[in-house]
Amino acid sequence: MGCAPIHLGFLEKKMIPTIKRAAGAALVVALLMAAGTAHADIKDYEFQLVQTDVKKGDGATVAVRLIDKRSGKPVPDAVIFATRMDMAPDGMAAMTTPIEAIPSAEPGIYNFKTNLVMEGGWRLSLAAKVQGEEGTLENELVLRAAP
Repeated sequence: MGCAPIHLGFLEKKMIPTIKRAAGAALVVALLMAAGTAHADIKDYEFQLVQTDVKKGDGATVAVRLIDKRSGKPVPDAVIFATRMDMAPDGMAAMTTPIEAIPSAEPGIYNFKTNLVMEGGWRLSLAAKVQGEEGTLENELVLRAAP
């Protein structure tokens, strides 16, 4: 007793090509979505001083810009969780001064108030989290307190 052959005429002619096209389209969409969600490396970001010379004294404002190095565009909404201001460039790393974040009206610009008690070189150390990226961005910037 044998099995009767199954007739797949409609399935072979209409459904299988449609299924193949749908699978191909789904693959293309999945590849495009995966490419669109790729994140940058934390090394693709950096802080830059807006001005390298800052007036010496209490209440000095130091402004930094966070940029995406690939595009040069500013990066808003970073979470800066560690700051330090010291005179390491002049060989006095132990000489620190308080630093406090203050509001900025410009996206991607981060302002800090500090007391630059002496003229000379100062190092601003920053650690931040960039929204949507893994890892911690750490930069050291050197500025000069001028009279």
